[in-house]
Amino acid sequence: MKKQIFTFLIVIATIVSFAQCPAGETEVSIDVSTDNWGFEIYWELTPTGSTCGSGSTIFSGGNTAVGCNANNASSGGYADNTIISEGPWCLTDGATYDILSRDGYGDGGAGFAVNIATFPLYTYSAANASETFSFTVNAPPPIDGSLQRVETPAYVFIGAVDVKGKIKNLGSTIINSMDVNYSIMGGATITQNLSSLNIVPFTTFNFTHPTAWYPPSTGAYPLDLWISNINGQGADAVPSNDNLTKTINIKSPIPNIISSYTSTTNTFTYDIIVDAANQVNTPRDLDFHPNGDLWVINTGTEYGGGSTVKITNPGITSQNSLWQQDGNAWHFMSLPSGIAFSNNGNFATTTSVFDANHNGGTPFTGPSLWSSDPAIYAQPSGGNGSHIDMLHESPNSMGIASQEENIFWLYDNYNHDIVMIDFVEDHGPGNDDHSDGRILRYQGMGLNAINTTIVCHLELDKAKKWLYFVDGGNQRIMRLDITTGIVGGAPSWPSGGAYEPLAEYRKVLGFTWEIVANTGLIEPAGIDIIDDRLVVTDHSNGDIIFYDISNIPATEIGRLQTNEPGIMGIVLGPEGKIWYANHTLNKVVKIEPSTILLPDDNLEINKNTFIFPNPAANYISIDKSNFTAENIRLRISEISGKEVLYIPNVTKNRVNISHLTAGLYFVNITDGKRKMSKKLIIK
Repeated sequence: MKKQIFTFLIVIATIVSFAQCPAGETEVSIDVSTDNWGFEIYWELTPTGSTCGSGSTIFSGGNTAVGCNANNASSGGYADNTIISEGPWCLTDGATYDILSRDGYGDGGAGFAVNIATFPLYTYSAANASETFSFTVNAPPPIDGSLQRVETPAYVFIGAVDVKGKIKNLGSTIINSMDVNYSIMGGATITQNLSSLNIVPFTTFNFTHPTAWYPPSTGAYPLDLWISNINGQGADAVPSNDNLTKTINIKSPIPNIISSYTSTTNTFTYDIIVDAANQVNTPRDLDFHPNGDLWVINTGTEYGGGSTVKITNPGITSQNSLWQQDGNAWHFMSLPSGIAFSNNGNFATTTSVFDANHNGGTPFTGPSLWSSDPAIYAQPSGGNGSHIDMLHESPNSMGIASQEENIFWLYDNYNHDIVMIDFVEDHGPGNDDHSDGRILRYQGMGLNAINTTIVCHLELDKAKKWLYFVDGGNQRIMRLDITTGIVGGAPSWPSGGAYEPLAEYRKVLGFTWEIVANTGLIEPAGIDIIDDRLVVTDHSNGDIIFYDISNIPATEIGRLQTNEPGIMGIVLGPEGKIWYANHTLNKVVKIEPSTILLPDDNLEINKNTFIFPNPAANYISIDKSNFTAENIRLRISEISGKEVLYIPNVTKNRVNISHLTAGLYFVNITDGKRKMSKKLIIK
């Protein structure tokens, strides 16, 4: 099987005017998009239920040599990587028609956009040798807003939660205003009107509800989100697509217990969590799913592909493990070097090979996106396995980190670049539409991995927007400010542009980067970060090195000598404890300190009033003059230590605490340089 490229573009600029159809009929046209092998495509337009090649065929397009039998052909038909507009035809209102798609190679690759009365009402992507796509001829109503997605991530740390969604205008009229509404667990409805929108027909619009949600505690919360009163007209034509429900899982942040590992008095237990008996084989990375499951990625072989081991309830007596491999891992997970979970439950992997097609051709290689849903991952789906997206412009990638949703960062060792990858909307299991993908290249830092075996992992400080990464061949740790730089022109590679049509493929100029540490490292590999503490593994000797990154260059503040060469991936788990994967010894280890210690980095207990009033009822105010940095983080915890409120960036002087019950709490505030704590009584 070859990997195909599918591109589909919907551009609405002006309303095209076709010749008038008679009463009872509407104009229909079909835009056909081809991949790298346009000659493989043949299709017919027929009334529903007709067979290919029958006398009822309304139109046929593509390569007649392929024909209804999906014969293999090598030339003819449509051009490669292009969009062909076919029609228009006057078709009967309310009638249903079929697109009979055929592919000579058997893996699909054609896209079809059905325009009814000039509006793109239906889109399809072929993935197999023979497929049928049906549509009904109905012009869009004047007003129809469709809520496409709840954009609030499935997993969120406790604190202020933005309620976000995506709407698509499926009507023929521009949407200028609408009400957005949400309810938590069937509770009170929070409604706000959004105006001055200008949502053109058949385009999408992302919105954030003006009123944030403050969950009272951790747990799973059903979020109901809906739109209403579009353009002040009340209910729209299709109310059934106006609302969605999504479960939002509120989590406690990972605690910073690095002091437990840098203590000179602590002792440590190295617990083997899984090993070869659990089918762990040459693991190079590991990461926690937001739900607490631990996933390990095995390297495997180039032609066979890698695999994963999922550990449920890791490290406790009810632990169990599950080995899985996608049916097309040979391409989509060939010699994986990294795994990273995002806050939507998806994960991405990088391949360290040059050419994932393994045919000595162009380096048609890059990161893959996967769903962690057991009904999807590693299950049969179409001709391309269970992956839900892939972008191909990053061969020999040595590590990956998540930003949010489907946005990731990777280390491209073929081009010696750091690359931002945005899959945007996944194309679904086994499909191949990559046309909405965005790639930005950060070039010119002189990067170089040790080889294509020893990883160069990355981790993003999401609060401060610094991307930390290992540059193993230069024996250093570096960081990049992802908020800096100007998006410029085409990257220097590939010389002819991206290997597939993308929404964006450009380089970034003038960004800020710097060396974090370049001493005491032999073969740095894995990396993780929490607050102002950085953790790095050394593959050569098995050392785990700890750095204070409150000032750059970083200061080494301790190291654990595991005496286990071969360590690569490392991660701080939900309790803040260290977990690592040993590539050589085929095992995953959890390090347990004898005593859990709180951060010891000059904690200041301010006896003065920096929060007021105290006692308080509905709000507290913060005296920001005590802090020098702009980004102030606030945590409120119960006496037991359970966190009940976290705000990663306090932008106002007043904080709403009305949702907290009466009692005694601890307030901790930091700007990354100074920390303050105080008891708070809530009336």
